[in-house]
Amino acid sequence: MHGTSVYFTQWVTLIAVFSLAVISPGPDFIVAVRNSIVHSRRAGIMTALGFGLGVLVHVTYVVFGIAVVIAQSILVFNLIKVAGAAYLVYIGVKALRSQGMGAKVVDQALAMESRAATMGDMAAIRSGFLTNVLNPKATLFFLAVFSQIISPSSPLAWKLVYGLTCFLLVTAWFSLVALVLNHGVVRNRFLGATKWLDRICGVLLVALGVRIALTTR
Repeated sequence: MHGTSVYFTQWVTLIAVFSLAVISPGPDFIVAVRNSIVHSRRAGIMTALGFGLGVLVHVTYVVFGIAVVIAQSILVFNLIKVAGAAYLVYIGVKALRSQGMGAKVVDQALAMESRAATMGDMAAIRSGFLTNVLNPKATLFFLAVFSQIISPSSPLAWKLVYGLTCFLLVTAWFSLVALVLNHGVVRNRFLGATKWLDRICGVLLVALGVRIALTTR
């Protein structure tokens, strides 16, 4: 029971950290905006599914890669944990300095709308998948987060739960983005709030990174 409690706590921590990263606007957000406005809500939702599949790829190689490192050297693993904590602080500081997405991304998408061809489901999924899986910052983020969560005793079942959780969170969030960005009033208010979303996420990520760094042993 104690072991289950530990893994549940790690899972809740993952949900909190990953949710912050997902809602903080970045490259995936730009593609989600473009595909949902230029093409359709359906294209935006299929793009969100593509993001989720890309996340599964990151989670798979990071989780099993960390498992190999743990098996080889606890010292190296602890160094990765410290580096991961530093990276969380770094992206938190960047979020604190962010000015948000602004209306420019939407304006560019609307300018493309009239001359855009219809985007099929597979094309939208591929667009989201490639955007996510080829983003080197995503690799660093997952390495930073999962090095704090995975332990030598983490069962495979819980690793699968962690991966599925990330998939569901990113797919659900960007599906919601695709739906709301087609409503002008909601879209404008959301874009206006992205600056403050970044600031809030930045504070929490810096605090988490510092806490992890101080308790890493």
